[in-house]
Amino acid sequence: MALALQAPTSRPPLPRKAMVRRPRLVRALRMAREVPLAVLVAPAGYGKTTLLAEWAREDARPFAWIGGGEVADGDSDVLLDAVATVLDELEPVDGETLDALSQREPFVLVVDDAHLLRPPSVRTLGVVAQLVGPGSTLALASRCEPQLGLGRLRAHRLVVELHARDLAMTRTEAAALLDKAGLAPDPRAVAEVVARTEGWPAALYLAAVSAKEQPDPALALTRFGGDDRLIVDYLCDEILGPLSRESYDFLTESSVLDRLSGPVCDAVLGRRGSAQLLRDLSRANALLTCLDRHDGEYRFHALLAETLKSELTRTRPERAALLRRRASVWHEGHGDMDAAIDLAVEGHDVQRSSELLARVGPAYVATGRAAALECWLQHFSADEVRASAGLALTAAATSLVDGDRNRIEQLADAAARALRRSGHDKHGSMQAGVGVMRALVQRAGAAQMGEDAASARRREADDGPWASLCVLVEGVSQHLLGHTEIAEPLLEDAARRGAQRAPIVHVLALAQLALLAIDREDWTEAATNATRARTSAEGAGISEYPTCALVHAVSALLRAHHDRVEDAQRELQQARRLLSMLADFAPWYEAEAKLVVAQAALRLSDVAGARTALSEASTQLRETPDAVTLDAWLEDAWARADTYAAAAVGGPSALTTAELRILRFLPSHLSFREIGARMHVSINTVKTQAHAVYRKLDACSRTEAVTRARAIGLLDG
Repeated sequence: MALALQAPTSRPPLPRKAMVRRPRLVRALRMAREVPLAVLVAPAGYGKTTLLAEWAREDARPFAWIGGGEVADGDSDVLLDAVATVLDELEPVDGETLDALSQREPFVLVVDDAHLLRPPSVRTLGVVAQLVGPGSTLALASRCEPQLGLGRLRAHRLVVELHARDLAMTRTEAAALLDKAGLAPDPRAVAEVVARTEGWPAALYLAAVSAKEQPDPALALTRFGGDDRLIVDYLCDEILGPLSRESYDFLTESSVLDRLSGPVCDAVLGRRGSAQLLRDLSRANALLTCLDRHDGEYRFHALLAETLKSELTRTRPERAALLRRRASVWHEGHGDMDAAIDLAVEGHDVQRSSELLARVGPAYVATGRAAALECWLQHFSADEVRASAGLALTAAATSLVDGDRNRIEQLADAAARALRRSGHDKHGSMQAGVGVMRALVQRAGAAQMGEDAASARRREADDGPWASLCVLVEGVSQHLLGHTEIAEPLLEDAARRGAQRAPIVHVLALAQLALLAIDREDWTEAATNATRARTSAEGAGISEYPTCALVHAVSALLRAHHDRVEDAQRELQQARRLLSMLADFAPWYEAEAKLVVAQAALRLSDVAGARTALSEASTQLRETPDAVTLDAWLEDAWARADTYAAAAVGGPSALTTAELRILRFLPSHLSFREIGARMHVSINTVKTQAHAVYRKLDACSRTEAVTRARAIGLLDG
């Protein structure tokens, strides 16, 4: 049975003791002394009658009251008789009712529940408003806007109006109401329940009643929503019950939409005339709010939306799924991908969610919106993610942010398996995504990385979501291999592509171009690219990505070169912090970033920090043995670090640069023969220099020499 047709169960009334004084609204109504008409328009439960009573207690004028329900079935004459009766009780005056209005002492005539009146009676009230004397006011409380020619009255400043947005409770008022209802929530809980109820007084009170019935009232208060039986009953009785079947069905089916308009409702619900119906329902105050000045877009009150969605899903799940899919397609076609994804995810439509997320995933990660992807992915189980190529690939893309290589590999493999299960080759872009993910974190060296990236690029369209990353990885691989003449145009292409829609690619390509310029000692161009990279990262909101560590490291090196010591130290600290957050990312990337960190540290005379970074880079370079550029950087940096160390240890027993190079290998498990092969010297040379190290460090063995070297800072602990 439909919700609107169910008989409402008993619900708690809104007792006067739970109401709170609202001086700000009374002050607004006091302005009505200067105008003939005050209008309070809001749905049920916004405290219109209570506010009028509070106003009456604080206003010196006498108040006369008429309930719209008392004269709802009568004509204009019945209404005028009621007006005459209540006004004569205040002050008897001779003459016809309308003629006598201007002869009376100032008064306030309240017509409550004015929405119950027939149109002729409403027009009669318009005449009353025109005839009341100076200082008198006609006050109407209604659930819908009365047809009194308010446009003209507004233009002449002859009306004071309060609507639902004005009558909604502030946090302070809500806290007072909840306190009177028997709760004393903390400010966070008050803020949460006000946000959920949008300050609707009736809903706030019902939230308090519901919370008091539960074991943890404070927690229940913050979780109060449109599926609570108390609010469902109230909505059924006061808002939905009076609607026609057409209006009720329309609202229920359109509840899948966050924003409603004539075109989207017509398309999704498969009907015509939605724009007019939306306008009528908005005017009837069915908790439907207009979002613009020309009746174009609307939204539901949050609690009503939750109630209607819950009802639609419970009673017609297949219809709900169809409507969400239609709405998702409509929003996609109109360029609103977020709304399209929201609808697919809300309906737990795995296939459509997979397709949409795979399409936007790379761009969202690249533009600092990985958190949004993660929120959508959390609606699916781990098994669902691994079984869907699009979801797995999107999850892998989000892992690029913190550089979790194992997770990237696992998810890329899962995406590849899902693509193979599909049995056809129409997913070129997804296959490109899998390929470039594997290329980025692969363990087989720089050459293989470049080949995998080039292969992935051939599968992707030139303007596809993975194209810019493919070009970047291919360009980096060529740089690592020492092919600078091939690397530079690729990196420039990656920077250009990334500038359009992939900031992370843009900034990393610029950082790599800066390193190319440093290699040829073009410090001016290097500084330009480094500055562009850092500025772009900050502008795109991705400078805190751990995978932006290289950008900060390059910036530190350039600033150190130009003797901007404090700036360089700050950038170096940021680079180190971000590197520490990487979860075993691509070995080439970590090695490269740490080598740049070491170079910057050396220029800042931080020899210990440089040696630590060089030791870590040495370990990671074992997984990229063909990265000749990085090997050259490593050897050069070690030589300079050793020179610093040799100069720092004075006296006749100071180690030579050659002996310091030998010392670096002593903590490893390499034999003297293997050390000689690494250093391109004979085993006898290694033995001679090693024994010289032992003697100068007053050590009797290799282990003791390592221990003493660490104690005096020649080796990292």
